[in-house]
Amino acid sequence: MREIVLDTETTGLDPADGHRVVEVACVELFNLLPTGEELHFYCNPERDMPAEAMAVHGLTEEFLRGHPLFDDQAEKFVNFMGDAKLIAHNAEFDVRFLQAELQRCNRPRLGCAIVDTVQMARRKYPGASASLDALCRRFGIDLSGRAKHGALIDTRLLAKVYLELMGGQQPDLGLAAGASQIAMAAAVATQRIARPPRPHAASEEELAAHQAMLQAMKDPLWLKS
Repeated sequence: MREIVLDTETTGLDPADGHRVVEVACVELFNLLPTGEELHFYCNPERDMPAEAMAVHGLTEEFLRGHPLFDDQAEKFVNFMGDAKLIAHNAEFDVRFLQAELQRCNRPRLGCAIVDTVQMARRKYPGASASLDALCRRFGIDLSGRAKHGALIDTRLLAKVYLELMGGQQPDLGLAAGASQIAMAAAVATQRIARPPRPHAASEEELAAHQAMLQAMKDPLWLKS
């Protein structure tokens, strides 16, 4: 089961108002294990950066002007996604923006299954805060590197949160684990040495006791026609 944990940063709250995606980050999971494969890129939104949005993620118009358009990077995004399930925090927001960007560059809409970790958290912990910060604190996930919102750091944190919401990671299989490490673990599991079969033949004493029991039985069912 291949899944992609995803986050975006944007110039605002609604693509219908002309707001655009400015950063995309994806982290790959396979069978609920991080593979180490990631995709991360910035986009030139071809517009100004409102002060409210810049206060959230710190990305300036000048910085983004030096990066390619989303259109120029759409193919690598689509290829990385493939047919994987998409995992996002408040997924409707990210998916709405991505669909708008794909439509703008005449590409098919995302048709993958989508999991919203906000909804997962609210079902699992009703009444508690479902923010990414609150969930990281709940699960003891280090937030020290998150001074501002950023798609890449938020996606890495969300991947850890998602694994906890799904039941927790196995020890020593953190986000740094690569595909080769996962393959090595699988190989070790398949190299177990089978122990020799246990003896199962009845002893002479057991056979004699069995015959004595049969002779003591009256009118057994297996002798009836």
